Amino acid sequence: MGASERFPETQLQPKHILVTGGAGFIGSNFVRWVLQHDSNVKVTNLDALTYAGNLRSLVDVEQSFGSDGDGRYRFVRGDVRDFELVGKLLGGENDKVTQFDRAQSPPRPIHHDSIGPPPDAIVHFAAESHVDRSIAGPEIFVETNVKGTLTLLEACRRELDERPREFRFIHLSTDEVYGDLGPHDPPFTESSPLAPNNPYSASKAAADHMVRSYRRTFGLPVIVTRCSNNYGPFQFPEKLIPLMITRALRDESLPVYGDGTNVRDWIHVDDHCRALWAVMECGEIGAIYNIAGGVEVPNIEIVKRLLALLDKPESLIEFVRDRPGHDRRYAMGVARIKEASGWAPRHAFADGLADTVQWYLENESWWQRIPDEA
Repeated sequence: MGASERFPETQLQPKHILVTGGAGFIGSNFVRWVLQHDSNVKVTNLDALTYAGNLRSLVDVEQSFGSDGDGRYRFVRGDVRDFELVGKLLGGENDKVTQFDRAQSPPRPIHHDSIGPPPDAIVHFAAESHVDRSIAGPEIFVETNVKGTLTLLEACRRELDERPREFRFIHLSTDEVYGDLGPHDPPFTESSPLAPNNPYSASKAAADHMVRSYRRTFGLPVIVTRCSNNYGPFQFPEKLIPLMITRALRDESLPVYGDGTNVRDWIHVDDHCRALWAVMECGEIGAIYNIAGGVEVPNIEIVKRLLALLDKPESLIEFVRDRPGHDRRYAMGVARIKEASGWAPRHAFADGLADTVQWYLENESWWQRIPDEA
């Protein structure tokens, strides 16, 4: 942390973090950031490796911190709805966690040595997160985002009842749970009412309420964070920025919903990771923290900036039928997290966007097999 960021006496200095969904975009960046930031922290990454989970995003992490490195990182393939597996990971059992790799025929057992002590924090990234997919098929969003969160909460409750200790459950949510804003409305605050407008945001709002209930009913040490749109390296190319970059590099049309004037607030994923660490260390149990970059940009402007950085013509832009229920504008105030920790975003948007474009130019092997799925 920079000298400009002030922290009160920390409430928690985590030694072992269980990260769910750590092979996804934000999760993989967080795993890497934590292991590089604090040499005393161990990380267990639980991920089901669905379409957006990619172990190639963690090759350097495995090499530096896995079994061939300093041993502070392990990956466990599994579903957050698997109560027995989650319970074993939270318990930090010394015996081996056994799973079956069902990608093999017949399924092959996989053994993972414990890297205890038992986790003293869980950072819950695992989620279905793409609005378009939620409109096409809402069921899996309820299964993963609501039922998966419930399974984790219940597993944590059982573990802490049996082995009480200092612990944090950090639940990642989204600005989309607040609904949308008019062009001149003030930004959302943590006390703004929830008004989700699509199945994805509705599933996240439901999960938020479940987390809150476990604090109020069972005293679970939970904290909820709600973040604005992230950008940066390793983002699956179904989201706006990487989709536009990868399509433009192949000289394909760039589909823009409606008139392109929908406004989003953007934050670099590295700034998000720093905010999560700040919340984990000194956040108030039971509190909600908005995390945002304070950079409101219409979608069409994002697309034009990317084309300019790639030296591609704006004739590639193709306006398409708008998404059903498309939110017009998101914006969030971040006074609470700034007051609690002194956190503030460091990445200027223009620089961060240019760096992101450069990353995709230099890492074609990472994304070139993905666009068909996106």
